Amino acid sequence: MDINIITDGLKALVDSTMNNPSLKYIGAGIAVLTGAGSGIGEGLICAHAIDGMARNPEVMSKLRTNMILGAALDETTGIYGLVIAILCLVM
Repeated sequence: MDINIITDGLKALVDSTMNNPSLKYIGAGIAVLTGAGSGIGEGLICAHAIDGMARNPEVMSKLRTNMILGAALDETTGIYGLVIAILCLVM
């Protein structure tokens, strides 16, 4: 089997797929789903931090600092997903 036949077939498949505008909307929809994971993660971070503060009030300031840092890092994943979705729609 000639390798050029395979590569030409793959090029034709990629070209026909990449020119399909409906795939942009599917990709944007999948990228926006990262917001759901981010929201769930942020809720779990806050719930467990509050639970730890209730169990051990002496470390409340350290837990609050770590909770805010964790929530900020978790929120960035949702923002990255939003940026990717916008890029999918614009390009």
